[in-house]
Amino acid sequence: MARYTGSVCRLCRRENLKLFLKGDRCYSDKCAFDRRSYPPGQHGQRRGRKISDYGIQLREKQKVKRMYGLSEKQFHLFFKKADKKKGITGTNLLVALERRLDNVVYRLGFVNSRTQGRHFVRHRHFLVNNKKVDIPSYLISVGDVIEIRGKSRKIQAISDALDAVVRRGVPQWLDLEKDSLKGVVKSYPVREDLTMPMQEQLIVELYSR
Repeated sequence: MARYTGSVCRLCRRENLKLFLKGDRCYSDKCAFDRRSYPPGQHGQRRGRKISDYGIQLREKQKVKRMYGLSEKQFHLFFKKADKKKGITGTNLLVALERRLDNVVYRLGFVNSRTQGRHFVRHRHFLVNNKKVDIPSYLISVGDVIEIRGKSRKIQAISDALDAVVRRGVPQWLDLEKDSLKGVVKSYPVREDLTMPMQEQLIVELYSR
């Protein structure tokens, strides 16, 4: 599957929002978005450009897709499943994205970014209910227990991420047991738990065209 392998800092600049794609670096003075908060490319600093309604909707979709590190096909599949469920389609979409295992280990502070979470999940560094799971898109359920495997607890990157979790915080729908290196899913996330600026209705409008 094709995956973006370029500089992720360019993605933050393109979407005009810090997406926290590089973990701890995003909180430091090395953050490229803080130093150059205009779009990349030779026309990045051009002002007064009018964006169409379609362009606004597209940028919102691209922003959320890049935030969670998904391909276009993966993101569209999540949307179609959200559209078939009862309730508000946009909220269903965001809740499903939050339930992905690579996102949950990031939210718990076991890793510094969703990209790192996807990598570590694929290498079986985590257990879900005492079972090995190596599928980043695995959807967690209420009551699930996610913990770091025995041998993986010595990985320096995981220790560093846990040390930095205080800065980022753990959402209310998750419970982190830092001493035992495990987390519990207390409930499904609700829209109010998602603090990043996202206008999911624009994504619904884009796919409804």
